[in-house]
Amino acid sequence: MKVIAVDDLPGDPLAAAAVFHQHWLPFAEEVLASGQDLLIAFAPADHTHNAWRRAAVASLARKHAPRRANAVTTGQREAMQGAQDYLTGAPGVTGQYLPLCGGDTGKAGHTPPNAAG
Repeated sequence: MKVIAVDDLPGDPLAAAAVFHQHWLPFAEEVLASGQDLLIAFAPADHTHNAWRRAAVASLARKHAPRRANAVTTGQREAMQGAQDYLTGAPGVTGQYLPLCGGDTGKAGHTPPNAAG
C-alpha cells in the first residue's frame, strides 16, 4: 500500500480541494493505475474539509476498483501507522475517509461533537 502524505493545503475548504485536485490527484491516480493500493494521509483540518475529502477518496476507489483507495487524517504518527497496518490487512475496505483520534480538528483543545457526553 502506497502512502501519500498530503499537507500544506489552504485553510479554506474550497481552495484546499482545488489544490488537492490539481497537485495531488494526478499522483494518486498514477499510483492506483500502477496496480498499488493507496492510503492518502491528510494533515488535520476542521470539519469543513470532510465532504470534499470523502468525495475524493470515494471517487478514486470507484474509478480504480479493484485497487483500494482510502484516506485518513491525524496529527499522530502512531495512529497513522495503526490505520495503515489495519487497512493493509482489510482487503474489503475501500473508499473510506477515516478521521483518527487527534486529527481532523484543526485546532488544539477541540472536542468532537458527542464526545463530551
